[in-house]
Amino acid sequence: MRVVDWVGVSKDNHALPYVIVDKVNAAMFLFDSTGKPIAAVPVLVGIAPGDEATPGVGSKTLAEIGPAEKTTPAGRYLAKFGLAFRKERILWVDYATSVAIHPIPGDVGKAEGRRERMLSPTPDDNRITFGCINVPRAFYSKSLRPLFQKKGGYVYVLPDTRPIEEVFPRLRVHALQNSGLYR
Repeated sequence: MRVVDWVGVSKDNHALPYVIVDKVNAAMFLFDSTGKPIAAVPVLVGIAPGDEATPGVGSKTLAEIGPAEKTTPAGRYLAKFGLAFRKERILWVDYATSVAIHPIPGDVGKAEGRRERMLSPTPDDNRITFGCINVPRAFYSKSLRPLFQKKGGYVYVLPDTRPIEEVFPRLRVHALQNSGLYR
């Protein structure tokens, strides 16, 4: 995976832990601050394919968000823990667009079969959220939270519609440096 190589070589994570979210394959890869792989888990992502957040979506109530606005935006984010509307601490990926990483919510999760979707053998049914990234509860509490709790960490969300170099421009420089054409 090109993003893993780039982050490892460039130290783009600034000695913080990081995750890479692959929306197309509905997977998350967790790395410690040195780049050592810690875990890989299935995830649930936004219902709508797309790599941009709709302007103003973060200030809307859940009931006001239309189906086409329920995207998980691609990009590089410095994620930190903070309070959500239920007064629970969650890992905010992008507070302005209300995108966070959190376990499957109990109330909504059962009604929508989110656990079953996450455990299905293909990523075809893993688009169900309003844009947040749902992860298994055990992974969240035992792996992700301990690594990100003190200083946060980086979240790299891979695109599903835009070219990867458009979302992560530094990949072009990294590729040129490795080709020998750029010295």
